Amino acid sequence: MRKVCTFILIMVLAMTLASSGCTEKGESTPVSGDAEKEFEGRQITVCSGAGLIKPMNELIANFETETGANIEVRYGGSAELFGILTSKECDIFIPGDYYYTGQAMDRNYVFNESVTNLTLHIPVIAVPDKNPKNISGLEDLANPGVKLALGDPKGPAIGKVSEAICEKAGILPEVENNTIVRTATVNQLLIYVVSDEVDAAIIWEDMASWGEASGKLDIIPIPEEQNKIKTIPTAVSVYTRDPELAEEFNNYIAGEGAEEIWEKWGFEPCDS
Repeated sequence: MRKVCTFILIMVLAMTLASSGCTEKGESTPVSGDAEKEFEGRQITVCSGAGLIKPMNELIANFETETGANIEVRYGGSAELFGILTSKECDIFIPGDYYYTGQAMDRNYVFNESVTNLTLHIPVIAVPDKNPKNISGLEDLANPGVKLALGDPKGPAIGKVSEAICEKAGILPEVENNTIVRTATVNQLLIYVVSDEVDAAIIWEDMASWGEASGKLDIIPIPEEQNKIKTIPTAVSVYTRDPELAEEFNNYIAGEGAEEIWEKWGFEPCDS
């Protein structure tokens, strides 16, 4: 019975997290005067990593207000988004790891000249408030009795990254033995931690700034020499239905006016 209740709780929290993210609005970030209302009634679909939901919702709302465009967005794990891209149902491709964009470039799914780095994605260890298992670093994830939630290596970018981090640290077999659930999105990892269903998870650092995390978890940094810091890129799909609008949006979310929003949600800028 407890397992059933736990499953229901996780699903309710997941739906709450998704709906709250989709309704958040921020102050308008202006785009060029020439583009204002130019795209009234025109539409594109953005495929974005689920971990980017907070800044992306705000950026999309601002862009729609300023240009009149309609931006549909599909959030998911990076592998899932790659599948959507290959099915020609995506105008803008924004996975949580450059690896997937590199694959898209190699297979001519995106315009290579459109690829632009947006921000850094920094893995950290998240534990419930007060850290009941006294986890202080990666090695503690291998301790007997520690319950972990990790991203599926074939799903969100954090899954593949977490596996690589643990393998580099020489603790992958023990960590896999301690993992009680693997998730399809990084957002679900946050839910397992804040609901005290696991003792730790590896998530992205920026997620600590989310309202859902406030006062409910602690963050333990992973030393740079042990970490696998990733770059989040954006690119225009070669299958885009509206190349002009897609290029404008792609440039907008990578432009100077968007930097404040990325930083507001805890993301660190890229050098290029």
